Amino acid sequence: MIGKRWRVLAAAWLATATPAMAQDALLVSNVGPDGYSIFIEDGVVVASGHAILPPEDGAVVDAAGAFATPGLIDMHVHVWGEAELAAFLAHGVTTVRNLSGMPFHLRMASEIEAGTLEGPRLLTSGPILNSPGPNAQINHVMVSTAEGARAAVRAQHAAGYTRVKLYSNLTGEAFHAALSEAQVLGMAVTGHPVEGAREEGIPFERDFLVPIAETLAADFETIEHTESIAFHGLRSQIDRAGGEALVTQILASGSTVTPTLVAHRNLVRVAESNGAYARRAGIETLNPVTQMTEAENIAAWAARDPAYESERAEFYSWLTGIMHSAGVPLVAGSDAGIFVNLPGDALHDELELLVEAGLTPSEAIDTATVNAAHALGQEGRLGCLGEGCVADMVLTACDPHAEIGCIRQVVGVVRAGRWYGPEDIAALHERATQHDMDRIMADLLSGMEAQGTPLDPALLGGA
Repeated sequence: MIGKRWRVLAAAWLATATPAMAQDALLVSNVGPDGYSIFIEDGVVVASGHAILPPEDGAVVDAAGAFATPGLIDMHVHVWGEAELAAFLAHGVTTVRNLSGMPFHLRMASEIEAGTLEGPRLLTSGPILNSPGPNAQINHVMVSTAEGARAAVRAQHAAGYTRVKLYSNLTGEAFHAALSEAQVLGMAVTGHPVEGAREEGIPFERDFLVPIAETLAADFETIEHTESIAFHGLRSQIDRAGGEALVTQILASGSTVTPTLVAHRNLVRVAESNGAYARRAGIETLNPVTQMTEAENIAAWAARDPAYESERAEFYSWLTGIMHSAGVPLVAGSDAGIFVNLPGDALHDELELLVEAGLTPSEAIDTATVNAAHALGQEGRLGCLGEGCVADMVLTACDPHAEIGCIRQVVGVVRAGRWYGPEDIAALHERATQHDMDRIMADLLSGMEAQGTPLDPALLGGA
């Protein structure tokens, strides 16, 4: 049934739509079962309703009854190259928040804003701030002292970053100094619950050096990962009574959470499939350089017994559900771009997992639209389709508010007033597989050098 509807929509659009390009005026007509219209001018929604006259100078698209949803916002991604930008757009993701920034992300964001590069609106943190410990990675900037943390935040601000990402092993001294400096400079702060140094016996025999209450009090833009919250707040125990008490703390703090259930669930899927899930259709949209660095990790998960992590996946789903039921604001994030989390597609996975956790389809859509816009301070501008909203939308063959799986049936996308019909979306999918290896390598190596941690190209698979 959906396949037949797709063919009807495609035929209608290919007959009426202009090629993907920025239009001064665009009328999307015959939207949804009511057949209303959305009128867009200069990339902004001007009006919606019935009996809106076609623009004298612009484009008209007959939506043939397709359902319009605000463009999706993925609040946790890792972008490594331009091909991934096409993948996001093809899946109706019109804004992304990149949470491991390098100078090339600032360049991309500027080019997207100028219209010289196709892609979703790109918001980015600077390089991740962390201290030495079990969660340290080669792309992290290591700071352990207050002085070092302040200097790192100042450097990111000077470079043009507007938000700071903090990681779990950050020392208490560096954590509070980074928060203070970011506040002075007007930078948003996001990240994992901060634990402090992982000394002997932590967390199973004694508490973390930085209690989770300090992260909850820090006014993060969002706190990342239900999994990390459970690890820090419950010391990795599957404890439902403790989970309910933790949710009470989170709610009282006013914190917003990005669950990223798909990130942990994909670990389980790789284990359950003996690695086959890491070779599924669509995997070619993942950046090949980062996949080289992930190969050992993927092989390790493929060899695991999935039972232990499956139990945890169920607990993280339950914990996310009770956060939502209690009133904790949730936003959708996919951790796309790492492990086997596909750009664009992983956000659709996340929305389905949020419904599995107990949200209604409409509530799940809210996490990737109005809730995300609110967290970003862009309510009334992003994540909406009313007058004055940026004209970002995804058109689907069936209603995702009734059945969340419909969000996968993308038949049209509008990004800042630019129309993408079925032919354009097919081209985006193809472009998402065409990675410029030389450019990716150059960007990663220059990015690592810029943050003071130059890297041997051989570690990224280079010559």
